[in-house]
Amino acid sequence: MQRFKIFVAIIIFTLALFALTKSVNDPVSNSESKESISSHKTKNTLIDQKEAQLYKWQQQELKVAIKAYFDKAIASGEIVGAGVSIVKGDSILISGGFGKRNSNTNAGVDGQTVFRLGSLSKGFTGILAADLENEGILDWDDKVSDYIPGFQLGDKNNTAKITLANLLSHTSGAPYHSYTNLIEAGLSLTDIATRFNEVVPISNPGSMYSYQNALFALSGEMMYKATGQQITTSLEDRFFKPLEMCSTTMDYETLLHTENVAMPHYRGRSRWKPKKLTDHYFNAVAAGGINASALDMARWMRFLLGHNPEIMSKAAIKEAFNPFIEIKGHSKYYQRWPGHISSYYGFGWRIHKFTEDDTNQEKTIWHHGGSVNDFRNEIAVYPEADLGICVLLNNNSRLAKTVVPDLYRIIQQVYDQAAAKIAFNGNPYNVPLL
Repeated sequence: MQRFKIFVAIIIFTLALFALTKSVNDPVSNSESKESISSHKTKNTLIDQKEAQLYKWQQQELKVAIKAYFDKAIASGEIVGAGVSIVKGDSILISGGFGKRNSNTNAGVDGQTVFRLGSLSKGFTGILAADLENEGILDWDDKVSDYIPGFQLGDKNNTAKITLANLLSHTSGAPYHSYTNLIEAGLSLTDIATRFNEVVPISNPGSMYSYQNALFALSGEMMYKATGQQITTSLEDRFFKPLEMCSTTMDYETLLHTENVAMPHYRGRSRWKPKKLTDHYFNAVAAGGINASALDMARWMRFLLGHNPEIMSKAAIKEAFNPFIEIKGHSKYYQRWPGHISSYYGFGWRIHKFTEDDTNQEKTIWHHGGSVNDFRNEIAVYPEADLGICVLLNNNSRLAKTVVPDLYRIIQQVYDQAAAKIAFNGNPYNVPLL
């Protein structure tokens, strides 16, 4: 029996070896296998080439269209200079400049030219708060008076209801722009905080949207008390350094000594004229004291779209964009954008709902405007489209009111043209469409 088992095992081994040898030496079988692998590799290579060349074509077309848009605005005297960023997915499509940093010189704006952001700073503060809330360091319902004992708005009962969420959403109940004049006068936040006992509330906390700078800036003081770090340090360590936002600053002295900086402009009798940089809002960084370039804003928008999960999760980022209070009415410029349905304020951000021309599907824009020292800026992030647009201007201009939907339309047109080329099996670089 043992000999029989050995004999059977030898036969099985011999047959297996024969089959393996035939497979290796069979020219037809081996050729078919190689051709299949080669065909698969060729197909993947062609697809990669097609996508790369299509991306290159889209980027070139977009640059031409964007340049034409801003060249026209400069030629008409509407703007002096602009830093422009456009992000799509994980790619920075555009991060450059148009026009002049200073109308009295030939120095042009480029992607690393620094602009004052004004209230675009609030968006950074809201994301920082969301990061701290995600880590359990702060809570949206934390009371302002627990962190700033000298703060009082209305009676004690009313004061006890005002939270971090109210500061960040402009719903503390104070009259519009309460004590913004004290911010611009350079008073410290600790001093300003104690003066709110002289302000008469116009609503209960959380019930009415009333835009603020001084109250919003107090959120930075709450973060300082919770972390032991100034908000400037927290922003630098958590976002600016890991995102390599190398041009971003938060103080007046550094701004003054920055070589590649845009100068603010005012309208003279016949032309735009440069003016001095001021130190306004550097005592209230959380509300309006950040400076940055188009390149840095591109990196910031890419992060907001969730493409740096190692720094902050997409879910944590979205906490800042939860609609907290509706912005009612139709008088604001963004409420007249195409397809606008409604607007809300989250934490340092406006959230707009809109529909496209060709669909009834509701979509979202995370948006904010900024104005300080005669700089005028706009940022808009379209989460469903994985798209970000930021425009930094060194003069006040009507263009700021429409530049976001204008650029969004241009981007759509370029991508629609690309889709049409695919549909008709065409390609500007003759890459085979499979």
